[in-house]
Amino acid sequence: MPSAARISSYNLFGETAELADVLHVETIRARSELHDWQLKPHRHDRLHQLLVLMRGGGSAEIDTNTHPLSPPSLVNVPRGAVHGFRFASGTSGWVLTLTSDLLDEGLSAQEGVQAPLDLPAVLPLPDGMEALARQLIAEYQRRDFGRAQMLRGLALAATALAARAIATAQPTTGTPQTSPLFARFEALVEESFRQRLPLADYARLLAVSPTHLNRIAHQATGQPASALIRARTLREARRLLIYTSLSAAQIAYELGFSDPAHFSRFFAKGTGMPPRKFRQQLARGG
Repeated sequence: MPSAARISSYNLFGETAELADVLHVETIRARSELHDWQLKPHRHDRLHQLLVLMRGGGSAEIDTNTHPLSPPSLVNVPRGAVHGFRFASGTSGWVLTLTSDLLDEGLSAQEGVQAPLDLPAVLPLPDGMEALARQLIAEYQRRDFGRAQMLRGLALAATALAARAIATAQPTTGTPQTSPLFARFEALVEESFRQRLPLADYARLLAVSPTHLNRIAHQATGQPASALIRARTLREARRLLIYTSLSAAQIAYELGFSDPAHFSRFFAKGTGMPPRKFRQQLARGG
C-alpha cells in the first residue's frame, strides 16, 4: 500500500527504533536541515515533544491547525498528535523528546498537569524554559554520575513550565483534579478505541459500574464516558481522512466498524457531514 495510505508513526522523525535513553535532546537544525527544513506530517505514538524555538521562524501544523512560529516560542506536541513543520532556514532551538514511561511515572493524575499537556499549543516562551533547555542539553551530553535522575528532574520541570503556560493561556483547561480512575479510563480508551468496545466493557475492565464511570468522566470533563470514546474515534477518523489516502471504507475497518455505512452515519452525526464530503471540503480548502 502506498505510504500516503498511512500516517507515518516514528519515534524520532524518520526513525522507528525505540529511544535508547531516558529522553532525547537535539537541536532543531540537527534533523530539520537533513530534510530541507521541512518535516512532513507524522506522529509519535509514545513520545511527547517540546520544541523551544529561539531564532528563525516558520509554521507548525498540528492536527490540521496551522500555527505561525515567532521565536522565542514553545511548541507542545502531545503523544499521538499528527504534526509537521516548515522552518525558515537556520532556525535555532531545541527539541525535547520525552517517553510515555517518563511522563506516566512522573506526573500524578491528581496534580492536573497532564491535562494541559494533552493539548497541542504554540505559545510565547515561558520564563525559565530557555535556561532549563540549556541545562538539559548540557546534562544529556555528559555521562556524569546521577545523569538519569538529573534528566528526569529537569524534564519534569520543563513539562511543569509548559503545562503552566498552557493552563494560563487556556484557563478553563487542565484545572479540574483528575482522578486516578479517570486517568486509567483515558489510557484504556487510547489503547482500545479501535475495538469499538461498548461502555459496559470499559466499566468491567476498570472494575466499576457504567454509572460510576460516567460520573467520574462527567466530573473530569463535563461529558459522559461514551461521548469521550466517540470523540477519540472521530479524532482518529478525521486524521486518517486528512493525512492518508485510505478510502472511507478502509478507514471504517481500520477503526473497528464492520459496516462502512455505519461508520459514515457515525461520522456524519459527529461532524455534520459524511466522510466523502469532509474530504471534498478539504480538497477545496473549505
